[in-house]
Amino acid sequence: MTHSENEFMQHELRLPELTVRGMILGAILTIIFTASNVYLGLKVGLTFSSAIPAAVISMAVLKMAKDANILENNMVQTQASAAGTLSAIIFIIPGMLMIGYWQDFEFWQTLVVSACGGCLGVLFTIPLRRAMVVHSDLAYPEGVAAAEILKVGSHDDNREQHGSGLKEILSGSAVAGVIAFLTNGLQVLGGSLSAWFHVGRGMTQFPLGYSSALVGAGYLIGITSGLAMLIGIAIAWAGFVPYFTITGALPDGMTLQKFAGAVYQQKVRLIGAGAMGVAAIWTLLCLARPVIDGVKESIAGARADSAERGLHRMDIDMTMKSVGLVFAVTVIGLLAIFYAFVSPEQIPGSQKVIFTLVGVGVAVLMGFFVAAACAYMAGLVGTSSSPISGIGILGIIVASLVMYSLCSMFGIFTLPGGEKFATATAIFTTSIILAIACISNDNMQDLKTGYLVGATPWRQQVALLIGCVIGALVIAPVLNLLYEAYGFSGALPRAGMDPAQALAAPQAVLMTTIAQGIFSQKLAWEYIYIGIGVGIVLVLIDLFLRRSTKNLAMPPLAVGMGIYLPPVIQTPLIVGAVLGYFLNRRLRQTHGEDEELVGLRRGTLFASGLIVGESIIGVLLAGIIVVSVSNGGSESPLAVVGADFAGTAEMLGLLVFLGVLVLFSKVVLSGKKEA
Repeated sequence: MTHSENEFMQHELRLPELTVRGMILGAILTIIFTASNVYLGLKVGLTFSSAIPAAVISMAVLKMAKDANILENNMVQTQASAAGTLSAIIFIIPGMLMIGYWQDFEFWQTLVVSACGGCLGVLFTIPLRRAMVVHSDLAYPEGVAAAEILKVGSHDDNREQHGSGLKEILSGSAVAGVIAFLTNGLQVLGGSLSAWFHVGRGMTQFPLGYSSALVGAGYLIGITSGLAMLIGIAIAWAGFVPYFTITGALPDGMTLQKFAGAVYQQKVRLIGAGAMGVAAIWTLLCLARPVIDGVKESIAGARADSAERGLHRMDIDMTMKSVGLVFAVTVIGLLAIFYAFVSPEQIPGSQKVIFTLVGVGVAVLMGFFVAAACAYMAGLVGTSSSPISGIGILGIIVASLVMYSLCSMFGIFTLPGGEKFATATAIFTTSIILAIACISNDNMQDLKTGYLVGATPWRQQVALLIGCVIGALVIAPVLNLLYEAYGFSGALPRAGMDPAQALAAPQAVLMTTIAQGIFSQKLAWEYIYIGIGVGIVLVLIDLFLRRSTKNLAMPPLAVGMGIYLPPVIQTPLIVGAVLGYFLNRRLRQTHGEDEELVGLRRGTLFASGLIVGESIIGVLLAGIIVVSVSNGGSESPLAVVGADFAGTAEMLGLLVFLGVLVLFSKVVLSGKKEA
């Protein structure tokens, strides 16, 4: 898309973007969404993207100001979006309590790691913007959805042209919001269907998630990525899971269904992590040239001001001088906090310095690698569906291996608590890597939104830096509150607490288990090696398809994600992608390319509405749950049915899901051609 094609170029001059009122509103939303995401992430292992709800709330609040505009609303959602991703650091940091290294969350250490790691994530994606946003055809589903929301809600829009767009967004939001409330609030609708099948002496499943928001995201990511994820699911659930359940010994007292689930968690996901690692490295190599070109442009920008270079406002990133200054401050902060982290241990001061330099060095170097990989994944499938925990698994493996070598060299394992110290340093290093990954994943979505609405990149980057610092201030207190109230799986703050009420923190448990497995030399490396082999094969197949055909491709990272992510999350994405392909093909065949473009716009707006509706209800329900639990109430305070209704709810959920697909089809195929 060229600047002349941008329908909001009339906003490019004299409109305020980064305002005081916008920053205050963004800070408030960041605090609310960070708290909600921390709770949900520890409870079910998933977080939601806060960019779209923030955009909607910003437009509703700032609408009261006469001079509010689309660019100011975009800055609010950019700042608040940090909450939806920075909170993913909870996927690793609770491991400190699980191994007994911390007795509660250290405020300053958690704050500095989150803030500095998040700021590095912003900095590392600056040279990627031109390669992945301006000169790329990646979908960025949530970024595109947020842009459509902002366009339709702008004061300055041409209402005659965009009135129908508002109708489609509102209808999609209403549909998804009602369904999400009935599913996650009242619990009268099921959220998924899982059919289990015997394969010889083994077992596998065919799952189907009912998420309307993920159907919308699937429509936006397109058929290529959708089918690649389907291939990944087939590799996992039609290949590895049946094979391992047939060849493995069923543990005493465990059903075959639970055994299949354990095989997937303990073996197949490690294979997926290995495949994703290879695919991420390959993606980085493929992007090396445009990334280098972007770095050269940024360096050139430090030598001449934008007026002399004739750059458009929408082409200006933070200057290299500013980037260098922020980078220096964040690295110094990380060095200081890492030294404070290792200082209580009874090891010589010189060794503490070495641990500090190596830990921060590994985090920063690997951080740039994961920033590029996460930016690509965000463009491929969106922020909410991006497997950040997979990056965390790769990070904990690398950090554990480095710390294992260092501790062996210094004889740390011979000291009392030496293995616990080694595990803790690996977790702490990975927490920095994960903070970088979280924000880089989110930053590219925001920059895509800004590109579509005519924002100034450097202002967005400043807004994200602010969001990182404010979000980091919230994470440690909320973590401490939840830990004291419930405890985590394997880590209870007080004797006599009910382990059944503890928050599962599934990713933190998995990564801590991997770290302990490396230091105890019990990690199942063979499955990671299998995943590496699978990843190499996927890269070769994708290369062959791209070189021998014009339209076929099989993105290896998407296939690796298909292996790694739970299938109940991926199936609605695939359904949305396939549905979009057939709807657009029908429009093209019956009415021509012009009507296909009109239908595509209607579908994009309705899909955006689905994402908005479910996201906002998710935020509201999270707040209700937190209030209920903090007052001694139920974790399902709005539920009107009991566990015996689950089977009926599952069938009702399926019927409603099919109804959403029919409605989606009617929206895309109906209506008159727009001017």
